[in-house]
Amino acid sequence: MTSRERVRAAINHIEPDRIPMDLGATTVTGMAAGTMSKLRKALGLKEELVKVEAPFQILGKVEEDLRRTVQADVVGIFPKKTFLGFENSGWRPWKLQDGTDVLISKDMKYIYDTNGDILVYPQGNDSVRPSMRLPKGGFYFDTIVRQEEVDEENENGREDFREDYKVMSEEDLRFLEESTDNYYKNTDYALLGVFGGAGFGDASVIPGPAMLHTPGVRRLDEWMMWHLLNPEYIKDVYAYQTEICLKNLELYYQAVGDKIDVIYMSGTDYGTQRSEFMSRDLFREFYKDNMKKVNDWVHTHTKWKTFYHRCGSIVNFLDDFAEAGVDILNPVQVSAAGMDAVMLKEKYGDKFTFWGGAVDTQQVLPFGTPEEVIAQTQERLEIFSKGGGFVCSAIHNIQPNTPVENICAFYDTIHKCNRRKEQ
Repeated sequence: MTSRERVRAAINHIEPDRIPMDLGATTVTGMAAGTMSKLRKALGLKEELVKVEAPFQILGKVEEDLRRTVQADVVGIFPKKTFLGFENSGWRPWKLQDGTDVLISKDMKYIYDTNGDILVYPQGNDSVRPSMRLPKGGFYFDTIVRQEEVDEENENGREDFREDYKVMSEEDLRFLEESTDNYYKNTDYALLGVFGGAGFGDASVIPGPAMLHTPGVRRLDEWMMWHLLNPEYIKDVYAYQTEICLKNLELYYQAVGDKIDVIYMSGTDYGTQRSEFMSRDLFREFYKDNMKKVNDWVHTHTKWKTFYHRCGSIVNFLDDFAEAGVDILNPVQVSAAGMDAVMLKEKYGDKFTFWGGAVDTQQVLPFGTPEEVIAQTQERLEIFSKGGGFVCSAIHNIQPNTPVENICAFYDTIHKCNRRKEQ
């Protein structure tokens, strides 16, 4: 099979010739830029600085030589602008906190705070307050909450979030069309559209890291409390977001058609290590219907499969996700409470494609031995790959300071398993 055929079989619950694999087709299946730099050297690939493609999480861009080496089958069609609202263009040198040399966009504007933290401006616009902070010695940016005084009685959800959710421009759509056509015509990769417009309540979106101004409720603790204190405000925001999402899905389809196979709909997390964030009743009241509306549109008008990133323990929401039309679940965090791999495959293997779950990026991959990585990867591949419905990837992004020998053990295990399947 080609990569495209392989992924299409898997997401339609047909066991392909080998297990399809993803590295970097989304911002939740990637690799920290510093780790990628070390991996490239260990693999003997061309010496070049890694581009920070996703500055919010400081993820590296997967170049073609790395994609071929790890035998990835999927390419992501990313939007023209990053999550922080500026384009990746005019690459210039930058140093990570650990001293690794990388490249960042010329439009990423930042300053150093008095304590050594790095502060980044939304849309590369330094006439407003910074929206992100990278603590000195840290690995990730934290969102700077810029919430102003909130008038509980007069807040208008639609107005407050009007700039956060907008109809896509002709320029943005043309960029997607050209990117999709290039990969579709010139490669045999499966294509994944990184859309994200259905991220209802996404903790990384609500504070508005790409917004020049952030009216309304932006503190996450207040946002969650307003589900009970002022529910109509939250519902108003989600209703508006759904309207814009449906318009954008139509435009997105006009631009890329069925050349893409999967559409990344949302990165909203609903689970902690131990349980869901909210009750099932609250999820159904605020979220389920909106999810179903946008998924119904996709399934009615396209051949796409809907991809949802849902960290943590979400076992009590899985039936609702299926009823709402979720096709693909990621990152499959089987280390969280109740998320047993065997149970997930046996009970939900015909309902969802599991995209991820192959190795634990919290403990085993960064802190285990190569032997422990091999053992866990073998076990997960055996469980999830039967009968299709599985695209192999680590549980979330491969983190900074992950030992290269563990990463190599992970990919070597996948390749050995696939060679056995092909024999």
